[in-house]
Amino acid sequence: MRIIFMGTPDFAVPIFQALVDAGHEIVAAYSQPPRRAGRGKALTPSPVHRLAETLGIAVRTPETLRDPAVQAAFAALNADVAVVAAYGLLLPRVVLDAPRLGCLNVHGSLLPRWRGAAPIQRAILAGDTETGVGIMQMAAGMDTGPVRLEGRTPVDGKTAGELADELSAMGARLMLAVLADPDAYPPVEQASDGVTHAAKIDKSEARLRFNGSAVEAERQVRAFNLAPGAFFELNGERVRVLAAEVVDAAGAPGTVVDAALTIACAEGALRPTLVQRAGRGAMTPAELLRGFAIPEGTLLA
Repeated sequence: MRIIFMGTPDFAVPIFQALVDAGHEIVAAYSQPPRRAGRGKALTPSPVHRLAETLGIAVRTPETLRDPAVQAAFAALNADVAVVAAYGLLLPRVVLDAPRLGCLNVHGSLLPRWRGAAPIQRAILAGDTETGVGIMQMAAGMDTGPVRLEGRTPVDGKTAGELADELSAMGARLMLAVLADPDAYPPVEQASDGVTHAAKIDKSEARLRFNGSAVEAERQVRAFNLAPGAFFELNGERVRVLAAEVVDAAGAPGTVVDAALTIACAEGALRPTLVQRAGRGAMTPAELLRGFAIPEGTLLA
């Protein structure tokens, strides 16, 4: 098929590559414009942008798809279908209708649960036991379109990064199946009940909350790994918690209760197993404490 691919982050890269490997003709790749990143704040192209350039595929990075000239250029590609994966821009109706088969989205949740920008993180934070990925025929609403094919997987203690990798690979396989025989996977309307919204993650949400349960704090650790990284603060310095476990201990919420950096919560306690200081690599709590004293009784924010 003649395909327009639309995606931006790492999640979209395996899907993009799978389409190329399957022999589809990618007539153009659309991605978010380069953003300033890193210490030098240099303009940095997205992972999809970089892959497209490596493959010799034309890249388009409009700030919006509402511009009539941008819409006309999109339609002029005469694509059979647009494949969308974490693109990040709203697709107006004129864009949705331009390809012969419309636009198909790889969405990382079991719709209608977790419509929106951050379905993987929200599923972990909510304590969902199962999640998945769907191939959705895009409609004008926010992730409201009918679903053609769906895959499921247990959350089972996985981090957001681990789930994203798994769902991306699963989504690539499902998308190839739908493209191989679209008539075999007719769109099925989403259920009208069970709708939840996966709001975009705000960095402030990554601050560990010790006034709740340790179970909830451990979900924060997994939901924000790899980014933005769950953290606590001590003496103005942030310490990221990359992995942790729930243990049976008690104390005032936020208080370090032993020499292993176990932190009391309102219910239970959180024991970090992998941490990171700013500008340093990942380390165990024992390695951290050798150069960064956090004695028993310290109250963390």
